[in-house]
Amino acid sequence: DEVLLFIWKSLVTPVESILEFVLRRLTTNELCTVGDLERCDLYLALIPEIMNLCLKINWKKMPSIKTFLSSLINASIRNLQERNSEKEPKVKEQIRKVASMASLAAVCEIMDGRLAGHLESLPSVDALKKFISFAEFNEVLKKPSYIEEKNSLCEETTSQGWGKIVARYVRDQWICLRFVLNSFATLAQGYEETSAMSLSAVERSKEILQSALEALSILPSDQVLPVFDCMKVLVPKLLDSSEVLCIEAFDLAWKIISSLSNTQLVFWANLKAFVQFIFDTEVLAVAARTKGQAYTKIKEIIFKLIDLSTTKTGVFNVVLSHCCQSWIFPTLDERSALTNGFLNAGNYSELITEACVFGTVFRRDQRHIQDVHAFIENLGEKCAANVVTERANRDDHYVRICAVKFLCLLDGSNILHKTFMEDIFIKLLDKDELVSRCRTRYYANSLQHRIKNRVWQTLLVLLPKLDQNFLCGTLDRVFQAGFSNNQASVKYFIEWIVILSLHKYPQFLDKFWDCFCYDEEKLKKSICTFLSVLAHFDIILQNTSEKKPALKKALIVVLQWCFSHNFSVRLYALVALKKIWGMCRMLHVEEFEALTPVIESSLQQVENMHGTGNARRNWQRIQDHFFFATFHPVEDYSLEASPRPYCTIFYTLPRLSELAEDEWIPLSKLDRFTDIPLPAAFQWCHSRTELRDLKPSDWSQQDMGSHSAEADSQTEWTDVQKKIIPWKNSTPSLDLEMAFQDRATKLGKSNSRLIVVASLIDKPTNLGGLCRTSEIFGASALVVGSLHYIQDKQFQHLSVSAEQWLPLVEVKPSQLVDYLQQKKTEGYTIIGVEQTAKSFDLTEYCFPEKSLLLLGNEHEGIPANLIHHLDVCVEIPQQGIIRSLNVHVSGALLIWEYTRQQVIKQRQQQ
Repeated sequence: DEVLLFIWKSLVTPVESILEFVLRRLTTNELCTVGDLERCDLYLALIPEIMNLCLKINWKKMPSIKTFLSSLINASIRNLQERNSEKEPKVKEQIRKVASMASLAAVCEIMDGRLAGHLESLPSVDALKKFISFAEFNEVLKKPSYIEEKNSLCEETTSQGWGKIVARYVRDQWICLRFVLNSFATLAQGYEETSAMSLSAVERSKEILQSALEALSILPSDQVLPVFDCMKVLVPKLLDSSEVLCIEAFDLAWKIISSLSNTQLVFWANLKAFVQFIFDTEVLAVAARTKGQAYTKIKEIIFKLIDLSTTKTGVFNVVLSHCCQSWIFPTLDERSALTNGFLNAGNYSELITEACVFGTVFRRDQRHIQDVHAFIENLGEKCAANVVTERANRDDHYVRICAVKFLCLLDGSNILHKTFMEDIFIKLLDKDELVSRCRTRYYANSLQHRIKNRVWQTLLVLLPKLDQNFLCGTLDRVFQAGFSNNQASVKYFIEWIVILSLHKYPQFLDKFWDCFCYDEEKLKKSICTFLSVLAHFDIILQNTSEKKPALKKALIVVLQWCFSHNFSVRLYALVALKKIWGMCRMLHVEEFEALTPVIESSLQQVENMHGTGNARRNWQRIQDHFFFATFHPVEDYSLEASPRPYCTIFYTLPRLSELAEDEWIPLSKLDRFTDIPLPAAFQWCHSRTELRDLKPSDWSQQDMGSHSAEADSQTEWTDVQKKIIPWKNSTPSLDLEMAFQDRATKLGKSNSRLIVVASLIDKPTNLGGLCRTSEIFGASALVVGSLHYIQDKQFQHLSVSAEQWLPLVEVKPSQLVDYLQQKKTEGYTIIGVEQTAKSFDLTEYCFPEKSLLLLGNEHEGIPANLIHHLDVCVEIPQQGIIRSLNVHVSGALLIWEYTRQQVIKQRQQQ
């Protein structure tokens, strides 16, 4: 630190002479060639660095900096005001103008930035503002006719063409104009006494916006950012009076943003500027007030941005974050102070509704990319990529997190907030019904399943903020959703909402009993949902003093379904009966004394089932299921006491209901998203330990039709294929950690000591298959005779990209002897896969940890000259007539046996 301080002080000492040098270079004719513009950029980049250094080390140098900036402004204005008398301009004159405009742009950026407070009294700033206010917009520099000639004045040329120089010159004009627009409400302000200002403020703003549209059409797409920033100031002023012009600005700006979507470096900054002027608080308010073409156009742009988000992750995040912040935390500048920003939330509620259910189902290749991004992000500072890159919250999860945090900040006692939440609740129910109508049946983890799941997650978040009157009018729609053919995870959320609603307002029980009065055809798809609610009847009756009538009704309802001919319905009814009868015994309900022997003997019979196939086991499985055994609807949802339900809603319950892992939103992401800050007292926390530590059970909630072929003697519930993602299974999802080893930055790869040598194999299909097998079982390397094999189509077809995750080593057959000897010295046991006079049976051989498998050629096996270099030969016992197995199959069997033995050893050590 002392050395760094010494260097800083040494640099501050000659500041005056450095600034004098920079001023001379920028304002005289010393910069005269195209190549000198690169030096100009270096000089201008130096100015803010010098200011920062002086403020940090020696603020007494600031007067010198102010003098320098004043001289730079005045000299640059003079250079730009000079008019050339000659018909053909000279190169050095045009370059000087470019440098002068760049100098003014650099000063304006300093004045717009965080250093502006130190330059308030700069005397030449007024002259700069006046010059820019009356300057001609989009002025271009005429190209010198002899720009390409080589003479003594042009020491070098660059690839920068004159078109790029003109674009830079125009861009710098708009940087200066941005500074002036940010300084004044109108360009006329402060100069009203000037006779030249004959136009009204509105007309002047309209003229500038027209010039901005012209600039957008002539500037390269990667240089339009300052124009967007100017439009952000202009459009709110003109939307009322010049709607058609503003719509033209919207369309042209969208066209540019669309064209930039594949340019990573400049896209995000331009998108942010685009969003800031399209979704400006006053623009949204004015458009919503008139409900004209601008309102329709903004709605159209919203859905275009959402559509773009499905192919370019992160776009919706920028839009939503900006809108939520401006709606819930409106800035009190001269424009938005006139309008209540939250009114815009109601007028554009589609944005929040779509955000609550946003998220695409990626193709396999896209999903792999998303998984790797998520994995690297979870490594935090352990991975250098997270340190050197901006954390931009572009994951799709952050869209939903932003929407949920926004909803968390709403206050049910605020009439605007209350109306908005009720509107969102209704629109989400509409969306759920739309999905149900479009697809009466849908696959698990399909887009339809995910959308419905997200709908009910959000409804659970909103539930405690809704009042009794509103809930009374919408609870019937919640019950109707329960009648739909839903996947298990959706059922759990619907049941949870019903339980919480009845717990808070027991007077709604009559509506609930009506659900059991429908005909069997309607109930056959949903009866298990409502019986599951009754399994938590003790929670529902906590807030009512009239428990006995409710228990009587519940007992009558449940007993009917205990005699259903459908096995799974009987199981759910028995679970509910066990709960309700236990409550009756505790309350000593005399009316049911006559039923006591019948019910208790029936329950005892269920508990002691013998010789009934899987019936007893299924009874135990459903009782052990998390939703009945561990889950507590109130304790796992106590919004006032703690924010625990958010982890349960968005992580624990999706995990336990076996939703795809990319639907789980871990607690770390909720903490990491800080764009919408929550009150300090609000801290995310995990689900209850009992629930969090559970693993998904093999029981899945079912609503079976009455005409299904299921019988009491049913066997196992249908199993489904599930492809594992190795790196996700190898590490805890909330605390991803990983040991990196050479190229085995392969995700989740174990530290195996197995080397597979396939140099003698020459068929690409066998090599491709071996590559896949070696990667799957975690071999540390695959040795091949030539790396050219990996380019072969047959190899790639069999390897399915395994070569990208497995270290491949090239050892030609002629080099094998030396390679084997080298590995022996490193402690490896050389094992040949071959039938010899002294070979060991594979079932009896114990593999050392450091093993090298040498595989033979497809036709000739292992050559005799290599066999005496082997430590041992292992053969696979055979019972058929064919003499040998395919070499890939032989290798796969030995690789698996090695892996199996090592896994057993590791378990024994643990």
